[in-house]
Amino acid sequence: MTPPYPDERAPATDHTMQDTTIDAPELDDRGVSPVIGVVLMVALTVILASVVAAAVLDFGGSVDDGPRATVSVDDGNVTVTSLGDDTAGVYCTGADTLNSPSGPDTDAGTLADIGDRILDCAGDSVVAVTDGGDEAVVRTRV
Repeated sequence: MTPPYPDERAPATDHTMQDTTIDAPELDDRGVSPVIGVVLMVALTVILASVVAAAVLDFGGSVDDGPRATVSVDDGNVTVTSLGDDTAGVYCTGADTLNSPSGPDTDAGTLADIGDRILDCAGDSVVAVTDGGDEAVVRTRV
């Protein structure tokens, strides 16, 4: 048998099948799993942060200030020093006498204004009231 090209050698005459292996680089999938895990964790963190931020920002708009007042206490007597924007006045849960600049008032439904003094409020609570009737305790156990 003559080789088709002069530079080639003639094939071996042994016609048995030979086991031929091709050395290919191994496909290594071990690095894929940690990368996917990190991407999923970052995505989960971003989604969780977005949900928390949306909830906090949404709830922040619905907070009502309510009635507010600042009082000073001296021997069980309460003096109103300031009132919040929507606050009509304050009262003491157990006191019957309000000493205002216009004179003493013994009507239990009268609200104290800035500068007014509520007498004998010891052991009771001071409550601020809005024009709409909402109440909030300003101080307990005077």
